[in-house]
Amino acid sequence: MSIKGSLSKEDLDTILVLDFGSQYTQLIARRVRELGVYSEIYPWDIAPEKISSLRPKGVILSGGPESVTQENTPRIPEIIFNLDIPILGICYGMQTLAEQNGGSVRTSSKKEFGYAELKIEHSSKIFNDLDADNLDVWMSHGDHVSILPDGFILSASTESAPIAAMEHKDKPYYALQFHPEVTHTNKGQKIIENFTVEICKSQKTWKLDDLIEQRIQEIKAQVGDKKVLLGLSGGVDSSVTAMLLDRAIGKNLICMFVDNGLLRKNEVKEVIDLFKNKIDLNLEVVDAKKTFYRHLKGITDPEQKRKVIGRTFIDVFDNESVNLHSSSEINFLAQGTIYPDVIESSESESKEARIIKSHHNVGGLPDEMKMNLVEPIRDLFKDEVRKMGALLNLPDEILKRHPFPGPGLGVRILGEINQENIYILQEADAIFIEELKKEGFYDEVSQAFCVYLPVKSVGVVGDERRYADVIALRAVKTIDFMTAEWSKLPYDFLGKVSNRIVNELEGVSRVVYDISGKPPATIEWE
Repeated sequence: MSIKGSLSKEDLDTILVLDFGSQYTQLIARRVRELGVYSEIYPWDIAPEKISSLRPKGVILSGGPESVTQENTPRIPEIIFNLDIPILGICYGMQTLAEQNGGSVRTSSKKEFGYAELKIEHSSKIFNDLDADNLDVWMSHGDHVSILPDGFILSASTESAPIAAMEHKDKPYYALQFHPEVTHTNKGQKIIENFTVEICKSQKTWKLDDLIEQRIQEIKAQVGDKKVLLGLSGGVDSSVTAMLLDRAIGKNLICMFVDNGLLRKNEVKEVIDLFKNKIDLNLEVVDAKKTFYRHLKGITDPEQKRKVIGRTFIDVFDNESVNLHSSSEINFLAQGTIYPDVIESSESESKEARIIKSHHNVGGLPDEMKMNLVEPIRDLFKDEVRKMGALLNLPDEILKRHPFPGPGLGVRILGEINQENIYILQEADAIFIEELKKEGFYDEVSQAFCVYLPVKSVGVVGDERRYADVIALRAVKTIDFMTAEWSKLPYDFLGKVSNRIVNELEGVSRVVYDISGKPPATIEWE
């Protein structure tokens, strides 16, 4: 299956992002795609033949946690230099570019993390049309280039990094110690555009409008008149996959929704109402609450909870799928796999096989399921999936819904999970979301939810003393979810939410508000 929009692989310009392990690598590729230019991510040790086959217009080298001052750390493949194409090194990418071209890199006495003022020292294509000689940029590094490599000149500096940007005098090689891909860097997207469009001469031919019709035709060609089973969660990814399949094969699509008992209040009813009653999909609902509760009994460790929930979901889905497959002659299994799932999973093409996380959508099917996979959005980032969903006329209740973790409320209940604290959290969360929507704050925050804390607190409700649970409210604002600020919701609003939760739920005595940013905290508590 072709994955590159309405143009063939040979016609579509591609920027290759080589991953050296940075937490921001995916963000680099997304920023390039936001410009209308296609990008793909591969590990730094990808086979040279693969790089050649991609025929990239340019290469961006990501940051990473390693140090080029150590032996046997990642390096730029020699073929990158032989291709005679533009190169942009970011952070670690800059450091290894310098070291591999005769420069020197030293470990800083103090790591730099956060804002820095960049002073542009030399006119450069990478800094064209910024309308400023000084920029606020985002630094995150422990090493720095101390001596410029042969043929390179200084482009920009900061107080703590005298060589904060450099470029080759003759070749289209550019390097930045700071991270232009994060929103904290002023004019960062313009810098990426200067490299991608002006320096690499890439055409802006990556368009989701064209992609929808192509994917529908690809599904028809792959599936024909056979039946397809889709695991539908009600989230954006599986919903967009369902809409594409529905347009391509209609009633030959069978959707399965697993109720794990860890969903938001009324979520099962809402999924049935939307997908079965309004969109008219074939929908099978599996009630697996008791199975999940039984497997989670006594477990308090957050990582173990995640593993149990994930494993139980796979077991339930697999068992139901095998039964449905044997009775309905289903030939294909569809999954809402998206590009980050593929990048972070064991399908990495790295010789070192670095796995960031396992994902239930990636890695094949159980042996007893003789079905082929259909994954129409596996090359799209989350924001692209949302845009495609809007073009497919998915309602805002799906597209604008705040992110919900795969393990559901299981990771928003600290400590052991039981039906009582699930009920309390569902009700508290429903109150919080209802009030956010009522006051017009829901779309202003990026993610909001409640957390059940495994502590008791004394409260007074009416004339009675209450020794009961504590609920934490969490609301953040973010663009890319890699960094986030806590939302400054009005005190009166927070007070109203708190009063409603305590007054309406006998099991709660106190409500607190989380004012931690990311970093240092994560958005979810577990």
